[in-house]
Amino acid sequence: MSRTAYVNGEYLPLDQARVPVMDRGFLFADGIYEVAAVLGGRLIDNAGHLARLERSLTEIGIANPHTAEAWERIETELVARNGLQEGLVYLQVTRGVAERDFSFPAASTPATVVAFTQAKNITRNPLAESGATVVTVEDLRWKRRDIKSVALLAQVLAKQQAAEAGAAEAFMVEDGAITEGSSSTAFIVTRDGTIVTRPLSNALLPGITRRAVIALAAEFGLRLEERLFSVDELHGAAEAFYTSASAFVMPVVSVDGKALGDGRPGPVARRLRELYFTFAESRD
Repeated sequence: MSRTAYVNGEYLPLDQARVPVMDRGFLFADGIYEVAAVLGGRLIDNAGHLARLERSLTEIGIANPHTAEAWERIETELVARNGLQEGLVYLQVTRGVAERDFSFPAASTPATVVAFTQAKNITRNPLAESGATVVTVEDLRWKRRDIKSVALLAQVLAKQQAAEAGAAEAFMVEDGAITEGSSSTAFIVTRDGTIVTRPLSNALLPGITRRAVIALAAEFGLRLEERLFSVDELHGAAEAFYTSASAFVMPVVSVDGKALGDGRPGPVARRLRELYFTFAESRD
């Protein structure tokens, strides 16, 4: 089956989907994106992703071109047209097409809307069985990381640094503390069994999977603290893991070439991964 994408109201074969050169997303990275997971052909925790899309658009002054209901219709149609059972739906909104100028174009300029799907093995991801390796890198990003901007060059460089080190993910560091992963939220588990993740601020994205995992920890009596943690704490942790729409809960088995615990996925991360799948399968 050939893939279908959505561009400005049309469903098109992926190889025919086009965005103009003068689109501000291409010229300035002036846009917002979202990614939602699909399991069994169903969108997972999608209301949270659409709410975050609305917030990000508001923060940079782009009017949301669709209601939540309309967005979900587009997503659902793409899932159906692409026969997607497991994977991701990607949404992107830019400020639209206008003559190149740093200031915003006229308010009447329509936003550009693009969406597509990607098949991905989430349920049986081999990395979840072996555990992921992580490297720490300097956080080079701008000050508004709570906005899910398409300006991802710093994350690209971090992910490439991880790939060159043979690692699956990079945990970014600012002032000696972990901010988040290059495409994920970072967690550690201390030696007394406390789960720790950085509190929300402009320094990190409010992860939708992060939110669900925090709620699950509370529901099932797992102790969790939202506070900064250092690189040294990460290196000395009993466990670590990261969360995202594409990884769900991913155990970490080594950081910067040093094994965590016994070098295998830890019990807290494995438990939270199981709980998240149960949560995901129960969502409408």
